[in-house]
Amino acid sequence: MEKEILKNLYFDTALSIAELVKKLSKSTPSITKVINHLLQEKIIVECGFAESTGGRRPIQFALNPSLNFHILTISADQYFSTFTLTDLGQNIIAEHRDIPLELQSDNSSDLLLSEVERILTSSAVPLDRLIGIGLSMPGFVNSELGVNESYPVTHPLYKIKNKIEKKYKVATVIENDSRCIALAEKEFGLAKNIENSLIINLNWGVGLGIIINGTVFKGESGFAGEFSHIPLSDNNTLCSCGKRGCLEVEASLNAAIRNTENDIEKNEYSIYSTFVKSNLNKIDALIEASNVGDQIAINNLGKIGYMLGKGISTLIHILNPKQIIVSGRGAELGRILNPQIQIAINEFCIPEIAKTTQIQMSELNKHAQVKGTAAIVAENHIGRILTK
Repeated sequence: MEKEILKNLYFDTALSIAELVKKLSKSTPSITKVINHLLQEKIIVECGFAESTGGRRPIQFALNPSLNFHILTISADQYFSTFTLTDLGQNIIAEHRDIPLELQSDNSSDLLLSEVERILTSSAVPLDRLIGIGLSMPGFVNSELGVNESYPVTHPLYKIKNKIEKKYKVATVIENDSRCIALAEKEFGLAKNIENSLIINLNWGVGLGIIINGTVFKGESGFAGEFSHIPLSDNNTLCSCGKRGCLEVEASLNAAIRNTENDIEKNEYSIYSTFVKSNLNKIDALIEASNVGDQIAINNLGKIGYMLGKGISTLIHILNPKQIIVSGRGAELGRILNPQIQIAINEFCIPEIAKTTQIQMSELNKHAQVKGTAAIVAENHIGRILTK
């Protein structure tokens, strides 16, 4: 029960005994006994009073900020990775954001490990103060086996979790990026306290995290949520999966970038061509162009919004969720995407079904993957505080 209490205090920051009793479905005396023990060991501290519900205001408890434990996360997409050290209050201690690292390159695992070494050295956080390391990345990640089955067994990224653990002797977890984003939205974002939600990870590609009955759903073999490969596209462009007709080729930020660059090659004017020279990440250049009203960028973002809405219509018909959240970098473009998503839903979705589903743009957006990756570590290894 100690581990469950610590986990809930990580996710909710501060809770009273009554709130813990409700969350854990345990008796007040048993929760009180554990709380007193954790206070005595100085693992948790009192942190003020909760709001009154009619009687005396209950005392709240939180993880002791002086424990000096940390979580190291590696949040990777196809081309860039962010390396972050956070404390148990979810405060960022050190962060190396958007480090160029193409996962398909032959030396990707070496670059990843060297960047881990760099952030540990620059932050001077000792390894024995890490409760765990978390790695989130695209692909067919089997978190139970600790492998990424998108790569051949001979590829260094196939068993990258084992390589990290072997080098640093620190417990490591690996998970699919979209499932980490779904967990972040469930614990810290718009899906909190919602039993059934779908979370779309709109980035270079299009991923999906599924929350059913308050739990992130993985499917029979752990690969549920391959939303991007639903064959809804009439475009004959080859998808990264090797097939044609996938939603991703028309509904991803990569598609909007490709179409914008094609328009520029046809002598259309777009300020994106200027911004891309000063931004290492093309997504940043696209967002910047749309923010200053560039018509080419906005037009191509509108196209992916419409295709995304077409895919969302399929999800609504199959799962009838309470809400669908667009998260990841794409959520920063909500003012452009949302109208086109709604147009497609109006066109392709049965109104009686669609009216019960709310479409929302994440407030976590590009920070969701980092928060979700740290949450995966806390969920699995926060009990290490007790042994240290």
